[in-house]
Amino acid sequence: MKMKDWLKVVLLLLPGVGLIVFFMGTVAYIAFAQSFGLYNLSGVSEFSTSFWEAMVSKKAYMRSVRFSLYVATISALLSVAIAYPIALWLRKPFRGSIAVGALLKAPLLVHGLVAAFLFINIIAYHGLLNQTMIGLGIWNEPRRLQNDRNAIGVIILQTWKNMPFALLLLTGAVQSISDDVLNAGRDLGAGAFDRFRKIIAPLTVSAMQAALVIIFIGALSDFSFQTIAGPTNRQSMAQYMTYFSDLGRWNEAGVVGVTLMIVSFVGAITLTLAARFIFGGRRS
Repeated sequence: MKMKDWLKVVLLLLPGVGLIVFFMGTVAYIAFAQSFGLYNLSGVSEFSTSFWEAMVSKKAYMRSVRFSLYVATISALLSVAIAYPIALWLRKPFRGSIAVGALLKAPLLVHGLVAAFLFINIIAYHGLLNQTMIGLGIWNEPRRLQNDRNAIGVIILQTWKNMPFALLLLTGAVQSISDDVLNAGRDLGAGAFDRFRKIIAPLTVSAMQAALVIIFIGALSDFSFQTIAGPTNRQSMAQYMTYFSDLGRWNEAGVVGVTLMIVSFVGAITLTLAARFIFGGRRS
């Protein structure tokens, strides 16, 4: 493209993309600057690395980073792993497939807080699950399932909420694969798993990457699920940042916020490269 054509493209994108970049860049810059002691709402504003040094030395800070990474990674992988076979099942239209697809995508319409409270009602000490298990004679008494220390409840909620999004992306990618390609693989002796590993996954790796990245970033920065259903002895980075902001300690909150952005970026790149390395290289 000529320089004149590039200029036209930039001018067309500027009203939308330009505003998004401006506002996102401003927020990121303020958080970054505050993490180094600048733009204080009260007191002296001067450059200092003391807030980073103090934060990195805190065990609670490192625990929140590890915990958020654990929840986000498992949630993203599970969501995509569950969405793939469903997308393959829905690839060929059948009677009721539209209704099934719409029902599976219903969680996208449910707000996170509403989903968390519904989940709590199910797994509460006197909730539906405990009452069912006792009624069936499997358990003799109710068991505590809420706020488990391994955050299984949070991962279930994240997977339930995000799997439909992965399904939305993967269904379109899977449906774009020609039957001739799959039939050729079958004629050459490839089983169902080999066809997925060597044909379907490489041809849909872009959709897989998009789903992994978006779900990972969303789960990493989640606040509502963790607050309602998460363990009481562990904090996510979003909770940790909110803790400092509630106290008016914006410099510490800025450190956690910048950490969240860095971890999101590094994690997204890692998942993208891992998916490409495992599946993308098999196209040949």
